Amino acid sequence: MKLLEYKAHELFARFGIPASGGPVVKSAEELAAAAARLSFPVVVKAQVETGGRGKAGGVKVARDAGELLSLGRQILSLQIGGQPVSALFLTARRDIEREFYLSLVLDRKRKRPVLIFSPEGGVEINETAEKHPEKVLQAPLDPRQDVEAPLLAAVVEKAGLAGKAARQLEAVVENLFRLFRQYDCLLAEINPLVLDSAGSLAALDGKIEIDDNSLFRHPDMSSFRDETCGEPLVLTARQSRFLYIPIEEAGNIGVISNGSGMIMSSIDLLSKGGQKTACALDLGGGATADRIAEAVRIVLSNPAVKLVLINIFGGITRCDEVAAGVVRAVADIGDRTVVMRMEGTNKDRGVAICAEAPGAIELVDGLAAAIEAIGRRLPVPAAAARREGGT
Repeated sequence: MKLLEYKAHELFARFGIPASGGPVVKSAEELAAAAARLSFPVVVKAQVETGGRGKAGGVKVARDAGELLSLGRQILSLQIGGQPVSALFLTARRDIEREFYLSLVLDRKRKRPVLIFSPEGGVEINETAEKHPEKVLQAPLDPRQDVEAPLLAAVVEKAGLAGKAARQLEAVVENLFRLFRQYDCLLAEINPLVLDSAGSLAALDGKIEIDDNSLFRHPDMSSFRDETCGEPLVLTARQSRFLYIPIEEAGNIGVISNGSGMIMSSIDLLSKGGQKTACALDLGGGATADRIAEAVRIVLSNPAVKLVLINIFGGITRCDEVAAGVVRAVADIGDRTVVMRMEGTNKDRGVAICAEAPGAIELVDGLAAAIEAIGRRLPVPAAAARREGGT
């Protein structure tokens, strides 16, 4: 789960990290109301879960209320990285003396958090590491302990700070690590961490990613995710404890499976055959007939979906439960079709149940056969098939 920038700043402040404050507005009316209360200049920042906002025109400085209203309306009309801008973060402009980079990231190979610091902030850290590796400090951390004094001293030395600013930097590092651990973060990044003209440090921009598997421990973040969900079917599926993933706007096939590996294999083979996937839904394990029926209804509620591919390996999820749920869901399928491949527990019972459906379900043996069946029902122009297949 990626937090929007303003929510990251809320967490920074909660953990004693000096951060940017300011109102969040979601409409021209809220923008006008906020303009009457603000001191200028103000930085107007689009709130989207993607990078490159500045290059896309999503970060602007407004010198007065009139300019704020004009720029705010322009940014609210943008799409950045395919995401519509639905909120703006309005924060005071700072006089910046220096910019630093600071982050904590979960390193899966090392199986522990890693601290990354550079005295050059405001740019991509990968670019700095490639061009000037000597300017990047990396250090693995023990999640059971606080940041040790020698590492804090090394960060301060790399930053070239002393006195009050050095002590502030040590506190920011320590508090960011507390936040990282307490909220089960995959990433906690401040870029840039700035030293302003008053000699104080502050987080000017931030990114936080929280492990989805830990959200049951953080109901405040779980509710925030639901509030900011931009795709209605994602939220609908989440409320039923499914994972729904939009794939391609031009897609017309919905994929349902029980496991990310199965989903990715299905999408890859569809793509090689020239087909386009509109969405995918992960059932998880142990789905009952009622839940299977709900999953199929969710996918079919996407009007772009003309055909559903169901690819199931029956283990905890039994094939007869899958078949019963699909038969229940396709009663009102209209002119759309379900192609289903299933293997594993109670497959024979599942096949018998599907045989009772009035022709809306095509059963196949194997994923390759499923792709062939889809090709017959949704023919792809030969040129497109060759292009997608790389020939």
